[in-house]
This record gives sequence, C-alpha cells and structure tokens, in this order.
Amino acid sequence: MFWGEEIFKDRADAGRRLAGSLARYRNEGPTILALPRGGVPVGYEISRSLGAPLDVIVARKLGAPDQPELGIGAVAPDGVRILNTAAVRAIGISKDYLDKITRKETAEMKRRLRHFRGGRPELEIRGRTAILVDDGLATGVTARAAIETLRRRNPKRVVLAVPICAAPTAAWIRNEVDDLVSLKTPPELGAIGLWYRNFDQTSDAEVVRLLEDARRTIG
Repeated sequence: MFWGEEIFKDRADAGRRLAGSLARYRNEGPTILALPRGGVPVGYEISRSLGAPLDVIVARKLGAPDQPELGIGAVAPDGVRILNTAAVRAIGISKDYLDKITRKETAEMKRRLRHFRGGRPELEIRGRTAILVDDGLATGVTARAAIETLRRRNPKRVVLAVPICAAPTAAWIRNEVDDLVSLKTPPELGAIGLWYRNFDQTSDAEVVRLLEDARRTIG
C-alpha cells in the first residue's frame, strides 16, 4: 500500500463506496452475486443501495501439492474448472492430483452452497445484469471461475465489482467481463487486508444472516 493512501474502514464501508460507482446499473434490475465469505458484507451493502437481490456463488481455489496457498486453478458451479496450465507444467503436477483436489474442492463448494442458501433455490440471472462482488482480488483465480459459471447461465451482462484489485490482475480480468468496477487498482497490492482498517474474518453465521436479511428486505 502507498503511504498516506486512504483505506477502507471495513467491508461494509467498502461496499457502500462501491455501490456509488454501480448506481448506473440500478435501473437494469441487477442481481448481486457475492463470493463468500468476505464478499458477502460488501455485496450486502451494494444490494441495499441498488435495491437488488443478493445471492452467493462459491468458487474454490485449487492449491498446489504441499503449497495449498499457491493457486493452480479453481472450481465453481456447473462443472467449471480452470487451471493455470503454466504453473501445472512448471511444478509437474500429475493428473491424479488434479482430479483428487478437484473432487475435494468441488464437494466443499457444494457443501457451502447448501449451507449458505439453506435449501433456497439460486436466483435466476438469465437475461439479467449479474454483478459479481468480492472484497478484493489478488490473483483473481476464483473470480475467473465464478465468471465462467455466470457466463454459462446467459446473463445480459457480467459486471465484476471489487473495492481493490491488483493492477496486473485488472489488466487481464477486465477482458473476461463486460465491466470491471474497482475503486483501487494499485500496481503493488500486498495483502488485501492492508487496505482495510478492520479485516476480521467473516464467519459463516454472518454470511447466512446477511443473506437472510437481504431476502426479507429486498427479495
């Protein structure tokens, strides 16, 4: 982070600020789709501001062997799997490992979707503007998988909205969406949490609470 640059108070503050940059989509009747967990408090504020329904879309990073924080790809609903083929080749990752980690993360993705939605059906986005929200993008690998899932559901347009996005990631991911809205795109991101005064982990319980509140008040 650059010295003296303003940071977000918390995810709710980031969401309220981001909502102002998304106001032009209000009349399109958009659907907000947040990546849990941290994207949900951001998406909730956007949902309230635009009067748009809120749902989740879960994408899971595929970690490298013995280096789970090193993302070599991601999975998302509708059978989506994307791979960083250059990393897979460079590390020498086997097909057996890729299949194993894909099964594991796909099962966890489905479990989380059931838990967060509580049995409710997912929102229909065919022919609508889908706004995908997260609390920040570093490599963008999970967002890329989520975008692919949304594309398969034939929305009118896909908008990616984040408070903070690494400039190199913004350079390539804007080509994957109809619009990228990012309040900050620093050339050197560091950790996303450095851009927030309060970056406490969002709990599953908070995700469920915010989703239920959005359904009651917005639909």
